[in-house]
Amino acid sequence: MDFLSRHFLFIALGASIIALVHPALFLWVKPFIPFLLGVIMFGMGTTIRLGDFRDVWEKKGLVTIAAVVQYTFMPGLAMVVSYLFSLPEEVMIGMVLVGSCPGGTASNVIVFLSRGNVALSVTMTMVSTVLAPILTPAIVYLILNRSVELSFLSLFISVFQVVAFPLAAGLFVRHYFGDFAERYSRILPGVSVLAISVIIACVMALNVERVLAFPVFITGAVMLHNLLGLAAGYGAARLLSRSRSDCRTMAIEIGMQNSGLGVALANQFFPPLSALPGALFSLWHNLSGILLARYWSGGLQKISAAEQAKKRGDA
Repeated sequence: MDFLSRHFLFIALGASIIALVHPALFLWVKPFIPFLLGVIMFGMGTTIRLGDFRDVWEKKGLVTIAAVVQYTFMPGLAMVVSYLFSLPEEVMIGMVLVGSCPGGTASNVIVFLSRGNVALSVTMTMVSTVLAPILTPAIVYLILNRSVELSFLSLFISVFQVVAFPLAAGLFVRHYFGDFAERYSRILPGVSVLAISVIIACVMALNVERVLAFPVFITGAVMLHNLLGLAAGYGAARLLSRSRSDCRTMAIEIGMQNSGLGVALANQFFPPLSALPGALFSLWHNLSGILLARYWSGGLQKISAAEQAKKRGDA
């Protein structure tokens, strides 16, 4: 399993390249994406203590700030980046849609692999998702003077099925079946790597024509939007003197949007080209998240090894 974690980026890229050449190999995964995410969330539940969520309550101010940054900086940044790259109106609409969406479920997985604060990540995702039916249409109307509709019930059910219920099941198993939870937690990183790699490949297979067209300016705009979002999340938490773990968590929560929702809204309410930023964001934010997870988890391992060596020396 350590092998899979160490080579996460290469596994994800390899699966994506295969998906571009033979998309049919991964198209069948689409209906199972919620299930795969649920399996991962169950596994993360087996690594979390109930006390972790009590600790999150002490950080409720950070959760509030994350929601504020999510719904102000990200849509505003989408407009600024669109103007900088002189993007067509349809593409700008797609950028704003992505920026106005809540945090994505995959962010919880990346936070786990980055050794961040998973309980805090899950809380931030759920709060931003609950706010989405009100704030996303309001922001889109304010910026674009266009109307969209979001069903609170459907979003709530989706988050409950993919995040809340599997996580609660994992917490239950950890509490009552500790030995099983311990065994599962050992293989969880490898399971997460394979699941996320397959999901990314499926997204690639679903958007083959768009990806192969490789619109350079739009791709650059999407990448800049994501990277600045990651930096804004990290910087905001750092200004509040939060721990590195919390800073990394907030960075990923702000930088990784629910781009699938952005694509769905674009397809339902706007011209087809408006879905392109969301499709590209789905691919890129997972790759950038993997890179961060690889860097941060490796950094933590080095710090841990150094601390252990120091303790041995003191002994």
